[in-house]
Amino acid sequence: MTALNLRTTAEIQASDAAHHWHPFTDTAELAAKGTRVISSAQGCWLTTNDGDRLLDGMAGLWCVNVGYGREEIVEAVARQMRQLPYYNTFFQCTHPAATEFAEALSEVSPAHMSRVFFTNSGSESNDTVFRLARVYWDCLDKPSKKMFIGRRNAYHGSSVIGASLGGMGAMHAQSGLPVPGVHHIGQPYWFGEGGESDPAEFGRARARELEAAIDAIGEDNVCAFIAEPIQGAGGVIIPPETYWPEISRICREREILLIADEVICGFGRTGNWWGSDTYAIEPDLMSIAKGMTSGYIPMGGVLISDRVAEVVAHKAGEFYHGYTYSGHPAACAAGLANLRILREEKLVERVRDDLAGYLAKAWAGLADHPMVGEARTKGLLGALELASDSAARTRLAPLDGMGAGARCRDLCVENGLVMRAVGDTMIISPPLVISHGEIDELAARARKALDGLADAYARKGAAA
Repeated sequence: MTALNLRTTAEIQASDAAHHWHPFTDTAELAAKGTRVISSAQGCWLTTNDGDRLLDGMAGLWCVNVGYGREEIVEAVARQMRQLPYYNTFFQCTHPAATEFAEALSEVSPAHMSRVFFTNSGSESNDTVFRLARVYWDCLDKPSKKMFIGRRNAYHGSSVIGASLGGMGAMHAQSGLPVPGVHHIGQPYWFGEGGESDPAEFGRARARELEAAIDAIGEDNVCAFIAEPIQGAGGVIIPPETYWPEISRICREREILLIADEVICGFGRTGNWWGSDTYAIEPDLMSIAKGMTSGYIPMGGVLISDRVAEVVAHKAGEFYHGYTYSGHPAACAAGLANLRILREEKLVERVRDDLAGYLAKAWAGLADHPMVGEARTKGLLGALELASDSAARTRLAPLDGMGAGARCRDLCVENGLVMRAVGDTMIISPPLVISHGEIDELAARARKALDGLADAYARKGAAA
């Protein structure tokens, strides 16, 4: 077994290509190119095995909210591992860390939610809501209410149920999904799909697709509607302000459970504890993960409204569902330390009162770039739409077989910035501890990448 950082980058890349199968990756392409080896991190910055520094504009995978290198979390996990490294929460057992973390989560949860079911990831959280919502209606003697309605281009994980609830066409095509019992409606993506319509009217129209779907399927057959307050992996789709009030009305009037997937939006990302707070949503169930431990240890959960919890607890008997590592002691210790940092350093309030506005101004400054069709933000989420014509929202043609987004992503890395590409939409989700100076640096490095993209297209045009 080789100690960390004693191998050269080339040796690590060769071993990785031989033995490590990566998620959401073209394995042959990666093996030919070689992996980027990240060896350490501090604050908002990553360091590669070769000593290059990258500003992490994605907080890992939307999750390192309190930044890298927080010794408080490391020490809390170490203490817990020495005292009780593992025990399960099956068979009428608990342990102090699980109990304390559940209580702490209830203190920052919406007022009508006081219970949490622990999982290990967002995917498992959405598998859990799928079962729990169906059991809820069974308990109310409405067994026909089994159908879920989600949105096209939504992401709810990559397990069979999570991927089915989500609306990613490539995932469905590759594995024969979705499973029966899931229906998808349109997303509130004005730039990509709104055409010449007024954004407010577009938001209402997309929300009313839910009502039309309920009518078509039959209210007695629809269990729940699931959606992210802001679609993350779909491209930071920030809905028009008219969208969520209409969705909430429809679910309330039509006796449909409303499930908010807060895996990305939760724990301060939008300037409130929850994206549901930002959009005045009152969900029946909330899927959580990522910022729950700031990614230091895998963990997820489902926050359960009191009305759902009371019905299931008193009528279902045993809920035949759970995971070996539900409420893992070390993960709970990490989560408690993470919540303590968020509260004591007032990071949620800092995003709301300071950073959201500062990022919005810096990001809006990129809207005048000839490669940008739209620049949008909400809290510490942002997107740039790459387009050759902002008014017509015309996408850029691929360049030498590579899409504009993928090329821009690579140029970002060359300029010391991690910014993700979703098709031809560039997205960011930096740690909540990012400074004004680092936001300025992020915007400057993004502009430099856009300049490089413009140069590449100009050279191609000249050569043609």
